[in-house]
Amino acid sequence: MKKVLTGIFAALILSISSPAYAAGMQIKVEGVTIASDVKPEMKNNRTMVPLRFISENLGAKVNWEGSEVTITKSDRHVILKLKSNSAVKNGKPVLLDATPYIKNNRIMVPLRFIAETFNSSVEFRNSTVSVEPAPFVLDGVKVKALQHEVYYTMGSIVKQINGSAYNEAIYHIFADNKGSKVDAPAEYTSSVHELTPGGYYKGGQFNFLDQKGNSIKQFDLYTLSHSEGDPDVMLYDGTEKQWYLFTYSAVQSIYQFIDTAGQNGFLTTISDTNP
Repeated sequence: MKKVLTGIFAALILSISSPAYAAGMQIKVEGVTIASDVKPEMKNNRTMVPLRFISENLGAKVNWEGSEVTITKSDRHVILKLKSNSAVKNGKPVLLDATPYIKNNRIMVPLRFIAETFNSSVEFRNSTVSVEPAPFVLDGVKVKALQHEVYYTMGSIVKQINGSAYNEAIYHIFADNKGSKVDAPAEYTSSVHELTPGGYYKGGQFNFLDQKGNSIKQFDLYTLSHSEGDPDVMLYDGTEKQWYLFTYSAVQSIYQFIDTAGQNGFLTTISDTNP
């Protein structure tokens, strides 16, 4: 009898401490179901999810070096260590109630900690976990979407990004990477047919829209034609009507977020006149 009770007790402890798949669990961010190649699972009564999967959908960037992971978004900054319940959140030490670990080459982290760190609420209902980022407010106005128009030789493609977290992250890339104020280029155009070597070509226009579809803020990206290596980029702030130096690395970061938004269902094509 003693051996039977010992076996039952050991099995109970194992079932509590070991990860278990959250059968049929769905993760939704702003109402959009997000799929991951590694399923969420329960550990110590906490929902564990792949770090990059949840962080990027909340507009944060992830850097993984050795056993240390850094997650950043604007002025929010978190450092986690694998197999440690100690973390640093905005420069202050905190304790996690579930320890990060690796599964199938993915870092698994407690969902609620990451979501609340990046100003998002979490609600559990049946088998669905809903994550809601705080609305993105710009100049006192709630942003509904980011409209992005890309110019080509014979037309353009207009798309909208509807995720608040993505829109906030992209806005801060523009705002934080503005260089010095400069005069307008001697030559710039939105038509590649009219461009000569040394001129700037308008590759993309970004409008942050209010609830009625009006532009709150506009940024245009211009690229130097026929440049070698990483192209020179200039930013035109259409709201201020001012030109700025900009960096190609910042442009890459913007388009990385747009690509991720598209992969996760936050990008809608509005029009396509590119033949």
